[in-house]
Amino acid sequence: MVEVREVLRSWLDGVGLRTVAARAGVDRKTARRYVQAAQDAGLSREAGPDALTDELIGVVVGAVRPSRPNGHGTGWDELLARREQIRAWLDVPDALSVVKVHELLTRAGCTVPYRTVHRFAVAECGFRAKETTVRVLDGEPGVECQIDFAQMGLIIDPETGKRRKVHALIFTAGYSRHMFVWLTYSQTLAAVIAGCEAAWAFFDGVFQVIIPDNLKPVVTDADPVNPRLSTGWLDYAQHVGFATDTARVRRPRDKPKVERTVQYVRGNFFAGETFADLADAQARATAWCATTAGTRIHGTTAARPIEVFQTDEKPCLLPVPEPYDVPTFTRVKVHRDFHVEVARALYSVPEAWLGQHLDARADSQLVKLSHRGQLVKTHPRQPPGGRSTDPADLPEVKAGYAMRDLTKLIATAANHGENIGIYAERLLDDPLPWTRMRSVYRLLGLVRRYGPGPVEDACSTSLDLDVVAVGKIAAMLEKATERKTPDLPTAAGSQSGRFARDPGEFAMAGGAIQLTLIRGGLSATPEQETNQ
Repeated sequence: MVEVREVLRSWLDGVGLRTVAARAGVDRKTARRYVQAAQDAGLSREAGPDALTDELIGVVVGAVRPSRPNGHGTGWDELLARREQIRAWLDVPDALSVVKVHELLTRAGCTVPYRTVHRFAVAECGFRAKETTVRVLDGEPGVECQIDFAQMGLIIDPETGKRRKVHALIFTAGYSRHMFVWLTYSQTLAAVIAGCEAAWAFFDGVFQVIIPDNLKPVVTDADPVNPRLSTGWLDYAQHVGFATDTARVRRPRDKPKVERTVQYVRGNFFAGETFADLADAQARATAWCATTAGTRIHGTTAARPIEVFQTDEKPCLLPVPEPYDVPTFTRVKVHRDFHVEVARALYSVPEAWLGQHLDARADSQLVKLSHRGQLVKTHPRQPPGGRSTDPADLPEVKAGYAMRDLTKLIATAANHGENIGIYAERLLDDPLPWTRMRSVYRLLGLVRRYGPGPVEDACSTSLDLDVVAVGKIAAMLEKATERKTPDLPTAAGSQSGRFARDPGEFAMAGGAIQLTLIRGGLSATPEQETNQ
């Protein structure tokens, strides 16, 4: 998606296909296919960058479907099988020309275009023509900026108390030679982007073309003709608005201005200095760039870089965009629980994508999941250990349980009968209602087994008796007694009771007790006689 967007973005700028392919790091034929597919989808050059929506990019990718993900066709594989022979033809003292090598391959039945043979000879066989060194024009002001990493030395890290190796990402303006130095412990994409953000703030503008070395975070395939840029770097370039023209491997002459600056920064700024920490070193490096390095008389231009920059170059720079939210790009698999894991957080995906691999782009706000250019799902970014689940992504029969949706569970029970719904609500009337959800699911299981009618009658009878237990409902249905009102125990004193006695018997018993007391020499008090 990022590669297609970069091609179309450059095409909308009005440049030719050759320049479009060079900016995006793709073959010109590939760029032509992307542009043609976008035109078939309704994109015109009069449209602005806002027309490059995710839906349009998805249509283009779906229409093109590149069949060469590694950047090479079948002809390259045929040349790989004959690499030793080609290398022998090119390594002899009287080396053959690539034209002759192409002819010999054709005679041997290996029909490959000449341009492919030449690129193979350069990439795989070390073929190169000896050329003299010439000075290249500086170009227009505000267009080119060369960047390169260089090792500086060691600085004590206050957190660990140990000395750590420090690298300098050096930015050198191609026209004025004004420079900026960004110090970092690592050479990751985040470190490169952080250095670029600091450089744009220092220059108060953005250069139109960045010429980097073959940094791993920037270049994934360092091909001399068609280098492949990383997805993260292309995404950042789209955000800022610059193009990338990478230098070739082991070709310092492709970025000579920043190469000469490395020695100057190491010897004039870093050597012999003592820094409290990395922040102190960075503050002093920024001041050094603005004063010492910026005000010196440059040996080539015979002028002060900062003066040339302020006068000729700064007005030509692109405006500084909003701060870039550095994303991460990963490839994830949709697991059986309908979720993918991105940065140790879980995000739900529709059931149709189970078992498939998706491309994830995660910044500080959103996580976008796509499949072959098609946007599948968007979630708000969650912290590590968090989870974002859309109930619509889960099967309907499992969504309520997974989300602990008590309202939906009660509504499902009420759809089978009013008393069933009331009974389910009574079952969930608990300080921890989700612990009683299994009882409701068992009640729904009884509905599937015996039908809603008998369960409705059993729930009505149980509610009348104020008995809330699914086991009782199951017993009633098993014995088919859901419509029979059970016999209740008779109240005490009822004439129909089995052990009830006539009240007169108690009076006779009382007289017998009194007679017994008198015969025993005991007499009753007047109060006792009155009571009797």
